[in-house]
Amino acid sequence: MKFAEDVIIAPIITEASMSRLAAKRYTFRVASGATKPEIAHAVEKLFDVKVSAVNTINMKRKPKSLRYSRGYTAAWKKAIVTLTEDSKPIEFFEGMY
Repeated sequence: MKFAEDVIIAPIITEASMSRLAAKRYTFRVASGATKPEIAHAVEKLFDVKVSAVNTINMKRKPKSLRYSRGYTAAWKKAIVTLTEDSKPIEFFEGMY
């Protein structure tokens, strides 16, 4: 079993993710090898909430260039976590929108 701090890397703060807050849907950057049950358990443990669903997206690498050098951005995994209706909201995101 992984530690919750190793599964959830960082919250994602964008316009699209902020528009989902009213529906109690929160977006996180997660470890590449994390599964949906591990993500749900980590969010429940870290923020003391109840999770109803987890959707994951593997973000592919993108080509980037800087002057004469070319390369790629790193591939990473994103999770959109939906809380139950009777669950309290995550306090970290409350002052953002």
